[in-house]
Amino acid sequence: MLRLGRREFDEHEPVIMAIVNRTPDSFYDQGSTFQDEPALARVEQAVAEGAAIIDIGGVKAGPGEEVTAEEEARRTVGFVAEVRRRHPDVVISVDTWRHDVGEAVCEAGADVLNDAWGGVDPKLAEVAARYDVGLVCTHAGGVEPRTRPHRTEYDDVMADILRVTLGLAERAAALGVRRDRIMIDPGHDFGKNTRHSLEATRRLGEMAETGWPVLVSLSNKDFVGETLDKPVKERVLGTLATTAVSAWLGARVYRVHEVAETKQVLDMVASIAGHRAPAVGRRGLA
Repeated sequence: MLRLGRREFDEHEPVIMAIVNRTPDSFYDQGSTFQDEPALARVEQAVAEGAAIIDIGGVKAGPGEEVTAEEEARRTVGFVAEVRRRHPDVVISVDTWRHDVGEAVCEAGADVLNDAWGGVDPKLAEVAARYDVGLVCTHAGGVEPRTRPHRTEYDDVMADILRVTLGLAERAAALGVRRDRIMIDPGHDFGKNTRHSLEATRRLGEMAETGWPVLVSLSNKDFVGETLDKPVKERVLGTLATTAVSAWLGARVYRVHEVAETKQVLDMVASIAGHRAPAVGRRGLA
């Protein structure tokens, strides 16, 4: 069982985490949800389309202008509070690697801290424990936040992913984060080239076999673009194909831009796997 905020998700229930970027320079939407009203409209749409988690980020992952902790908090804390007011039951996640930002958003009502940079600030897990919230433990290849990988090599990329994420998860549990609130993420693109991310996907079952819920953040990423030679706005089909494979191999949580499309993919995979009945059953019955 995965327990986040007021929600409980059983073993075979796929969970959609919708991305809401509070940044003016997002690689995907170029700041379309930087202002409050468009961002709140995005939340409404994502929830209506089936997202159980809203993931709010105040700093884009890639290189760019410096964003201080104070500015990151300004972009996220008040927004978290407003989303919590409007959606008492939705799970609110905040994508941050900074413990002081994590503390501020937890005070405002966040349920999950999405540490996409792999424990670079070890105090973030302490904040998660103190506020009894969820934590995403990610493999980022040891790179500094907001930097791109350069000639990264692994003897065995999945072995390294398991070593790091399981270590972060066990440390978080030892600090007091509840085990049913911890997720592990292979960190596609983070500290990896395209071949590394493809192998991580191919071997995702090894992560699922650990028993920790696996979160994948695949949406429109560079490894999809390089694999198909497609720009950002033409990566949806590649993303959905990767989502289907990940679902079949045991991923539980999906951080996405396209909620409705992802839900259809996950529902179809769940039905093929025998975990979900078809929505209707007319064929061959008339």
